[in-house]
Amino acid sequence: MNWQAMKSIYAFEMARTRRTILQSVVSPVLSTSLYFIVFGSAIGSRIQNIEGVSYGSFITPGLIMLSLLTLCISNGSFGIYFPKFTGTIYELLSSPVSMPEILVGYVGAAASKGLIVGTIILITASFFVDITIAHPFMMVLFLVLTAVTFSLFGFIIGIWAKDFEQLSLIPSLVIPPLTFLGGCFYSINMLPPLWQTVSHFNPVLYLVSGFRWSFYGIADVNPWISLATVTFFLLVCLFVVNWMFKTGYRLKN
Repeated sequence: MNWQAMKSIYAFEMARTRRTILQSVVSPVLSTSLYFIVFGSAIGSRIQNIEGVSYGSFITPGLIMLSLLTLCISNGSFGIYFPKFTGTIYELLSSPVSMPEILVGYVGAAASKGLIVGTIILITASFFVDITIAHPFMMVLFLVLTAVTFSLFGFIIGIWAKDFEQLSLIPSLVIPPLTFLGGCFYSINMLPPLWQTVSHFNPVLYLVSGFRWSFYGIADVNPWISLATVTFFLLVCLFVVNWMFKTGYRLKN
């Protein structure tokens, strides 16, 4: 195992975050703070509580997941796409660095960035609302699994994309509707039966529901089913990445 190679890739990606700290860290934290101000104050004043939890506290796990998904996909996709765009990917592929080592370096950095921002948002949220973490271990587990899984998903997008338009296609057109309709700002129990059934086909629902359960012990879906869903998606992403590396799909001409 080439630890130095993984460390170098990881350090390079993390250094890019430090150079763009306003965009990478400050911007998502400010955006999430605005969600608390607008939704927590304006809407929260009209909704007393949901399942015994104040509305501002209820949406906190959803907002953290919303930011985590967006950042991990963005960082994971751009991290591998930019070397493809500049042509430096060929230097990396011709070096004595294995595919798993490349994967650990890029995905590890993308997941780390997401976890850092997610932690900052969690701390920021505590200034706006009362937060209780009923199951700390499960909260950390959901955070780490989600960060790694969607960093892998972003990595796949970065390899698949041929240009910047394709790079932003899924993050801008697919992910936002899934996150906003995945129970970030409401419980699906508030929906009519038909839409409750439809919501169960949204994978983001399982992430948000399981993560919310780790805070308050309430969930729209059984937390173990949520954990199994995240794990399954992680395995699917690993399978796809392994296939891309073995075939050289859009990595080697």
